[in-house]
Amino acid sequence: MTQLPIGIGLIGTGYAAKVRAEAINAEPRATLVGVSGNTPTKAQAFAQTHQTRLFESWQAVVNHSDVQLVVISNNNSAHGEIARAALFAGKHVVVEYPIALEVSTAESLLALAQNKQRLLHVEHIELMGGVHQALLATLPKIGTPFYTRYATITPQNPAPEKWTYNHDLFGFPLMGALSRLNRFTNAFGAVDQVSCQASYLDTPDRAPRYYAACMCTATLKFRSGLVADVIYGKGEALWQPERKLEVQGDKGAIVFNGEKGTLINAQGEHPIETSGRRGLFARDTAAVIDYLINGTPLYTNIIDSIYTMRVAEAARKAAETGQLVNL
Repeated sequence: MTQLPIGIGLIGTGYAAKVRAEAINAEPRATLVGVSGNTPTKAQAFAQTHQTRLFESWQAVVNHSDVQLVVISNNNSAHGEIARAALFAGKHVVVEYPIALEVSTAESLLALAQNKQRLLHVEHIELMGGVHQALLATLPKIGTPFYTRYATITPQNPAPEKWTYNHDLFGFPLMGALSRLNRFTNAFGAVDQVSCQASYLDTPDRAPRYYAACMCTATLKFRSGLVADVIYGKGEALWQPERKLEVQGDKGAIVFNGEKGTLINAQGEHPIETSGRRGLFARDTAAVIDYLINGTPLYTNIIDSIYTMRVAEAARKAAETGQLVNL
């Protein structure tokens, strides 16, 4: 692609869409052609704020002649359908994770993108973040990793009645929050076995399929022998927030509490420097444009994202059956 600026159509008006619109407007090689959203008044305000056109539907965005790249930032359940339509329309596609809620859909979209010779990029900005990069840089200092744990717990009281608390729109917790698993598969490789439990708090004042809280815990056994616990919770029945990542090895340990990192070994505790989280969507946007213009390799690829989806699907099956699932 050599035509500049690259015309970008945006689907969604939530937080991810907001920071994506800001990144596009700050990028001289791109122009935000327009946006669509599910709520007309919110979508109109979004378009005015970001000085772009309001489209009446995502179909109108996908099929507009000035749009070369479609960025999908709305609820998870719609990702697959919109990505398929955009690829059939000859557009390049960027999707906030996950690309779909089913592995089979993701695989068919990858095949379609390859057939159409179009980019299909799944955003995984956690891989560019300071914590993950510091983790990768520090891992050699703790020898052979033996055990790791990643917990993200977000109390919300009252829990909002929005798509992130809807079984159908968000999906199974570790599929909807795929980055929690993707961080591990990127750092530690292939997974052999998965066990999982998931529980939800339903309240009588909630609309059907909306829950007030969820807690999902999975244990992954990697081919290397490493054992990982992944804990994801949000909502009203949780009272203590937590964002902690730790890796225990035979020569030491790495612990991140939020953005603060510590290396622990026989010589004591040592701080780990991390960069901030700001600007990651801008970096992702710039990386996509670099790829489209110059063919510069992206920092992640869809095949790895789909593999992580397989791990998430195994966790869902394990939660439903109460049995260990082999990959």
